[in-house]
Amino acid sequence: MKQKLLTLISLVLLCYFPFTTFANEILTTGTLTCEYANNPLGVQSKTPRLGWIINAEQRNTQQIAWQILVADNQATLDKNIGNIWDSKKVTSNQSIQIAYKGKVLEPAKVYYWKVKVWDNHGNVSVWSKPAMWQMGLLNSSDWIGAKWIGYEELPAAERIVPAIHLRGNFTPKNDILPLFRRNFSVKGKLKSATAFISGLGHFDLSVNGSKVGDHILDAGWTEYDKHALYVTFDLTDQLKKGENTVGVMLGNGFYFIPRDDRYRKLTGAYGFPKLICRILLEYSDGSKENIVSDERWKTSPSPITYTSIYGGEDYNANLEQKDWDKPVFDDAKWKNAIIVQGSPVLNSQTAEPVRIFENFTPIKIASPKPGIWVYDMGQNASAIPAIEVNGKKGAVLRITPAELLNPDGTVNQSASGVPHYYDYTLKGVGNEKWQPRFTYYGFRYVQVEGAVPEKEENPNNLPVLTSLKSLHLRNSAENIGSFNSSNELFNKTFKLIDWAIKSNMVSVFTDCPHREKLGWLEEAHLMGGSVQYNYNIASLCRKIVKDMMAAQTKEGLIPDIAPEYTHFDGGFRDSPEWGSSGVIVPWYAYKWYGDKDVLEESYPMMQKYVAYLNSKATNHMLDHGLGDWYDIGPNSPGEAQLTPKKLTATAIYYYDIDIITKVARLLGKTEDAKKYEKLALQVKNAFNAAFFDKETKRYSTGSQTAYAMALYMNLVEPEYIEAVVANLVSEIKGRKNSLTAGDIGYRYVLKVLDDAGRSDVIYDMNSKSDVPGYGWQLEHGATALTESWQAYGFVSNNHFMLGHLMEWLYSGLGGIKAENDAIAYNKLEIKPEQVGNITHAQASYKTPYGKVVTAWNKTANSFELRVDIPVNSKATIYIPATQSAALYEGVTPIKGLKEVTFKGFKNGLAVLQVGSGSYNFKAVTNP
Repeated sequence: MKQKLLTLISLVLLCYFPFTTFANEILTTGTLTCEYANNPLGVQSKTPRLGWIINAEQRNTQQIAWQILVADNQATLDKNIGNIWDSKKVTSNQSIQIAYKGKVLEPAKVYYWKVKVWDNHGNVSVWSKPAMWQMGLLNSSDWIGAKWIGYEELPAAERIVPAIHLRGNFTPKNDILPLFRRNFSVKGKLKSATAFISGLGHFDLSVNGSKVGDHILDAGWTEYDKHALYVTFDLTDQLKKGENTVGVMLGNGFYFIPRDDRYRKLTGAYGFPKLICRILLEYSDGSKENIVSDERWKTSPSPITYTSIYGGEDYNANLEQKDWDKPVFDDAKWKNAIIVQGSPVLNSQTAEPVRIFENFTPIKIASPKPGIWVYDMGQNASAIPAIEVNGKKGAVLRITPAELLNPDGTVNQSASGVPHYYDYTLKGVGNEKWQPRFTYYGFRYVQVEGAVPEKEENPNNLPVLTSLKSLHLRNSAENIGSFNSSNELFNKTFKLIDWAIKSNMVSVFTDCPHREKLGWLEEAHLMGGSVQYNYNIASLCRKIVKDMMAAQTKEGLIPDIAPEYTHFDGGFRDSPEWGSSGVIVPWYAYKWYGDKDVLEESYPMMQKYVAYLNSKATNHMLDHGLGDWYDIGPNSPGEAQLTPKKLTATAIYYYDIDIITKVARLLGKTEDAKKYEKLALQVKNAFNAAFFDKETKRYSTGSQTAYAMALYMNLVEPEYIEAVVANLVSEIKGRKNSLTAGDIGYRYVLKVLDDAGRSDVIYDMNSKSDVPGYGWQLEHGATALTESWQAYGFVSNNHFMLGHLMEWLYSGLGGIKAENDAIAYNKLEIKPEQVGNITHAQASYKTPYGKVVTAWNKTANSFELRVDIPVNSKATIYIPATQSAALYEGVTPIKGLKEVTFKGFKNGLAVLQVGSGSYNFKAVTNP
């Protein structure tokens, strides 16, 4: 009887829900994101963008509907009630960039959410695991009376803003690096505790003697007289009922650059270190309490006696005050903080923070001179040294990092900023551990003076260094890509470029991790295509856009660096190839991540910049800037040698206009689009009239950059494209496959060749070690990409501006690229290039919709390709095959599969179209 009843119930359900499968495994939602992050704190947007990744067992799966629930407490959400927002079932395939549309969100409040989805196969997922986000402080009033406080205030007359390039004519000046503390009582059972804090230039936050979080170099760099960033931390687990203490240590960063004999690229002073803080206590009974920064906080000098973003850091362990950030400490001798002036606007730090990653130990220790020890850490990276040492009280050891060595074996800082060092003064108690907090450097080698390595002879009874490590630090953007192939040189090149990327990715993209540490903007758009394959830089792109908006002048100029801490001269401030990031980066962020908001936000900046370039043009041509920086010509590298600056500046100007035309249409600004379309045609005609020879099909000087930029920017008329590509190939072949293009041109050389189906030329150019290029750098001992193709020792040896090949390793060899009309990689082109002696390659890339994987292998008579396509995505797949080849997916002939659409053959490739799922294709020429 029971079995009959169950059968009857099943039949009734089938009648009412004939096409729906309630699936626990067939269809599930994976990672939920809010503003690109998992469970973010300090969300600044009043309409946060939500998204999720869908997992499905069935192929060709597309979402057809979704429902989101948002609640202000977990218990309500667990009951499937969205008391803040219940979207109901929304018919849509959108699973990214979904704008929150519920009740008005309150500052500092936590919200919980989940989602369920329906697919095109009749499946409906269960509710996702819950996620959350916490709002930030949206207005100045949300700081609840918190004030900027400091130990002392720099007189207004002594501010140096903008900073002076290099040293200037200033008297020496150091500052006090302060500690701050505040005791407070937790009066009942805590539901949650949150800190909102900004410390300028940098800060470390502690509670009851323990560091909060694992960030380093908080908060991110900005133009502090315009805005600063605050960071949000969850303190709930670190507080206890009764007495608690919050402690803050401040460093200088770019906020104040000490003036002494040590190296500095800039001389600047926004002010002395300061902080603002609000701690929100929420009790289980619903009551709230706020602890805010004010005159009641106590302050004292810290053991850090010197810190400079350029010069290093000193620490005197004898000045430590034990338990200073615990309730037991007696702060009677500390003075009260003073109220000071701070940044006028505070924004949440929504980009990923800087964290410590790899730890390197020495691969070799040498003593090139008496009293000097040099440690080879094996890898050139952005890092800080970490030591363990024991010795007499008051003994001082000096640590000097460097990229290179002098001929005598001592460290060489001549091209990376000299001198930069760290002095540590021992307190003489046990094994002392120390590492710098508020600065870093790019180095492979560490020179130690005033101490000896453990187990070495020590006749002078110097301190004994029991451990020395190099701690690599970088922006903690998620690593979302991988690449490997049968070509070991390409594998090493990938790592070479990746180390330069990692070393120059902090709160901005720096040029180098030592000498300058400035956000040179050309790298954002020229190297962005490579970086976005390897790391999720969506939130960092937004940060860079905001930096450019803050840096833009009233005339519309976007300077070469942002934040613009100093005003350089000439092309070092005003170069179109650099400033055009203000137009290109927002567009790329939209193409990579589907972020339309960034287009809306930055459109006025784009308009002002295009208008500025237009005001600088003569007959629609620009003729200023740095040009193809560091190309290979007859002279030492620097400004362009082989390509006229007029060509590169005007080409990028046209590209800007082309982009803003598309953006205007996308945003519904039809009249703007018409205006820009007309201007683009005028620039194009002027460009070709000036540079193109119709007889020879030659552009200007016939350099690699001249051809590539004309082609990539669509300045070449369609009937001439084939001939111009042939000229580019001929120019490269005429140099025995050597490259000459520099910082600006090389990406476009690679992109044009890839698009033209000439990856064989890319292979020939980059599989060499006997001419300047990646192989040359590796042969000359580089472990990170160098500033010059020639790996010169007199320039930086950790620079990522020339790392454009990584993009091709993913898109060409790996075969993963977006279709031209794709948004956020929803339409994929899988087209791995078979070049040179490469027999196999594999790549993976996590798009906003999920992971794409390719892995291919070729033999004498077959080609195998494994492909994973995420849900809500489609792909056109190209497999090397003749028309006589047998094509299989698994063991099934392709023509018999409903899930694979065979589109025919084109240029020696079988063309297939598929939806989501995992596929194993094979082409056999002699089955």
